[in-house]
This record gives sequence, structure tokens and C-alpha cells, in this order.
Amino acid sequence: MTLLSARSLDLMLDGWRATTAMPAYEALADRIRLLVLDGRVAPGVRLPAERDLAGQLGVSRTTVAAAYAELRERQYLTSVRGSGSVIRQPQATALPDEPQGRGMLDFSKAGLPALPELAAAAVDAAHRLPAYFGTSGFDPVGIPELRQALADRYTHRGLPTTPDQIMVTLGAQHAIALIARTIVARGDRALVETPSYPHAMEALRGAGARLVPVPVSSADGWDEEALEQAIQRTSPSIGYLMPDFHNPTGRSMSAGLRQRTLALADRHGTTLVADETMGELDIDSVERMLPFAAYGGGGTQAITIGSVDKTVWGGIRIGWIRADRSVIARLVRARSSGDLGTPALEQLVVAGLMADYDGILETRRRQLRAGRDLVGRLLAEKLPEWDVPRVDGGLTTWVGLGAPVSSQLTLAARTEGLQIAAGPRFGLDGAFERFLRIPISYPAAETERAVDALAAAWATVRRHAVVDTGWVAEVV
Repeated sequence: MTLLSARSLDLMLDGWRATTAMPAYEALADRIRLLVLDGRVAPGVRLPAERDLAGQLGVSRTTVAAAYAELRERQYLTSVRGSGSVIRQPQATALPDEPQGRGMLDFSKAGLPALPELAAAAVDAAHRLPAYFGTSGFDPVGIPELRQALADRYTHRGLPTTPDQIMVTLGAQHAIALIARTIVARGDRALVETPSYPHAMEALRGAGARLVPVPVSSADGWDEEALEQAIQRTSPSIGYLMPDFHNPTGRSMSAGLRQRTLALADRHGTTLVADETMGELDIDSVERMLPFAAYGGGGTQAITIGSVDKTVWGGIRIGWIRADRSVIARLVRARSSGDLGTPALEQLVVAGLMADYDGILETRRRQLRAGRDLVGRLLAEKLPEWDVPRVDGGLTTWVGLGAPVSSQLTLAARTEGLQIAAGPRFGLDGAFERFLRIPISYPAAETERAVDALAAAWATVRRHAVVDTGWVAEVV
């Protein structure tokens, strides 16, 4: 059982009292509850003892005891004498404070509805599946048909690739976790952007890496000086980047920065992993970038991750890794400890769709263009004080709230029927309380409902005095 120290929890709770007028024990319980809902504190984790947390937070033990009692009442905590207080996830389908009727609208995920052509592609794949019945069905690299199609796609985009440089995975997250546990040794440093995709940071930490953050902002993109210094001073063994329509800021790296970053990583022995799951989801970009590895030298060891999670449907768990043949061989050897391959039927579905992938992307671009423009218009009308960047692609916009209230706003939104991830979900140690990630990929009716919920939640939050924490790490 993992013990969360009082100091670590304090960092995650930063500013928990500054944005609400409710009693201290309720504010503390609500913030811990949000950490559970956001996945930052997992079920099975043991919270610090009441006395230890009270001393760390500078509050009375009675306050912490009352907060823990509130969490137990809401079924987020189990306390057993001699074992401490352990986080649990409520089993009920609806939480006590959630609105009834229409159900909870989930904007915590950035994804698109299933592609209309998917059903027909699945039927066609089922007809072709018997051709594989003579095999064992355990396939750690991917069926030849799909690997060839993916290699051809990379070659078409400007990065010559052969099928033996491709491994098919169970989605992009599986690819990230497999790369992390194959390349990272415990204690290695891993370069990450902040904010960033939280499950990637979890995978790197799970492999034993020490994270080295590099700031990215909606206004300025990557802090190039910080990126250069991080590689030069720490020589990380791995670097995880999202160079195209970065999640959550929506920014893309320039061609020059890609070249400089790859060259610098090569000199310091850093393996760069480029997550390109949104690489071709440009909305109105003037310049379409080559795959990240194409900007390196002939011997570049950059690894590229892709998937159809964001273009076809999240329910089709097909991703891939494009890397040097020797790296693919290492990944194949390491894979068997976690799984024995990717389902053939889903691979055949994706292989069939690759024949008209350009048409699929055009459909998705039209949807995202409409979604981006609608989100921008609705927020300008109903929440004009928010800073809403206009993104050129991807699935999200990283909205500036103007005050460090993201966690409080997220909790208030739940009472309005909206589940959305707080800004700190995408950072380290409680940063980004001034920001909120809003997807632009949902249908118009759901988007309108979500913005209405945010406006109502914002009104609730604004009724309480907001105190600026002054923590500069929140500002990017």
C-alpha cells in the first residue's frame, strides 16, 4: 500500500483555502476529493495521519479529522484502526452531490465521436479476419497489412519508413508505458513539458524516472532556453514531447526548434519520444509539419507514437510506435511481460480505413473547426473575462481564468452536471490553478450545455473572495 506523505499532499493541495469561504474542513475534503476524481490520488493510497497533515498544513487536528470524516461519509475514504485512512473510489454510478436526470456530462476527456464509416469498416474487417485463423493470434508487432499501411503513411508524409520500423500497440498510452519501462532505468531523468498529458507523466514516474519539467504556454509555446538548459544540465535518458498541437495548450513546435532539439538530444544521449496522436489534426495551419523524426540527422533515434484514438474513435484501441529497427526489437522483447499482442480484428479495421485516411482527416478538421469556433463564441458571450486562445489544431484550448481557482471551479461544475479536469491535472505539484482545459471536439448541444455549466459554476466561485496565491509556478 502506497503512503502519501503529508508534504506531498500539501504540495498537491496548494491554495486549497484561498478560493472559498466554506469551512476549512469542507474545503480540505473537497480538494482531496478532486484529487481522487482527477486521478492524481489513486484508490488504495493511504493518506497521512491526521496529526502529521495538520502540522504540515498549519491547521488543527480537529479540522483534518472532520475533513477525513466528510470523505468517509461520501465514500471516498476507508479508515481501519491500525491501517490508517485509505482512498477508495465510490462504487455508485452517481455521486451524492451530482445532479439527477440528464446525467453527468464528461468533458474530462478530449476525443471525437466515432467516425461514421467505422461500422462498415468493422463489417469488412470481420469478413477478412478468417485469413488469419491459421495463425496463433498472438502478435507482438502487428499484422503485415497494417504495418505496411502505416509505413506508407509515414513515407507519404516525408519520413521514409519500412514495416520493420513499426510496432502496433494497444493505443498510444500503451505505447508510452511500454517505451518508458523499456528505456528508463530507476533514477533516470525524463524530460517532460509542463503542462502535459498526465498519463504520460504517470507512466514515466511508474518506470522510476525523475521528471525534469520544461514550460510550454499558449502565448509563447516552448521556453526554448529552459528546454536547452534542461537537456544540457541533466542529460535525461528520455524526453517526452508533443510537438504538434500540444495537449493542452494547442501549440506546435517550429521546424527550427524541432531541428535544434533533436540535435541537442543526440549530443547528450537523450532519446526523444514524440507523441503525434494529434499530429495531423490541423484546423487551419498554414504550414503542415513533417513527422518529428524527419527533422533529425540521418542517424536520429527519435521515437514516434501515433494512434487512431483521436481520428477514428477512442474505442478502437490501436496505436503504434515508429522507431529504429533495434529499438523495435527491444520493445518486442519487453512487451511479453505486459501483454501478448494487439487484436487482429481491430488492426484489420484500421488497415481498411487507412486507404482513405486523408478523407477521414478532412472530415475531422471540419468538425474541429466548427467546435473551436463555437467554444470561442460561447465563452466570449458568457465568460468574457476568460482568456481563450484561438488554436490552429488539436482537440483542446487552454483557457486562462485570471485567478487561481481551477480546482474550485471544477468542483462547482460537478454540481452543475459537468465533469472537467482542473488545470493542476496537467502539471506537477499543484501548478496551473489559473488554467482550465476545454475540449473543442464535442457536439454542439453538449458544448453549449458544458459552457452553461461553467458559467453557472463560475458565478458560484465568484461569490466568494478570491485571494491570489502569488505562486509564480502557476503562471505560464
